[in-house]
Amino acid sequence: MFFHIVLERNMQLHPRHFGPNLRDKLVAKLMKDVEGTCSGRHGFVVAITGVDNVGKGLIRDGTGFVTFPVKYQCVVFRPFKGEILEAVVTMMGFFAEAGPVQIFVSNHLIPDDMEFQSGDIPNYTTSDGSVKIQKDSEVRLKIIGTRVDATEIGEKPKECKEALVLPFSAI
Repeated sequence: MFFHIVLERNMQLHPRHFGPNLRDKLVAKLMKDVEGTCSGRHGFVVAITGVDNVGKGLIRDGTGFVTFPVKYQCVVFRPFKGEILEAVVTMMGFFAEAGPVQIFVSNHLIPDDMEFQSGDIPNYTTSDGSVKIQKDSEVRLKIIGTRVDATEIGEKPKECKEALVLPFSAI
């Protein structure tokens, strides 16, 4: 689910950026540092939509860097238990992606009428052959639990490493 929230962050700026464009440099650095990151509490930061306030800077001893408190608005993506998502299968076993979120589907949660077929293109197929799930298939998933990989929090990964265990149905 997407949320529009207000967050705060202390931003450090090098003295070479001081001047008439100080605020623009600070906002550009904020966007570069924050957009695309994952936080365990708020989820995946999709985009910064506005900067509400840039506080007074505090000069750091010995470096000349200045730390500015910045209050900003952003859109975050955070899936919740019970939410339905559409995703694309990335790897059999199987993993899928819904935007920045990596999803894991346990073998125990795959419907009983589907059977794993190994071969050149591994897939799950219904007994009557009407539905086949393989790499690049689109699936609809229901989240039954979430977990954030603590090693990825605050980093700027390609996808937010939230492993979700879900039952599914083909779209």
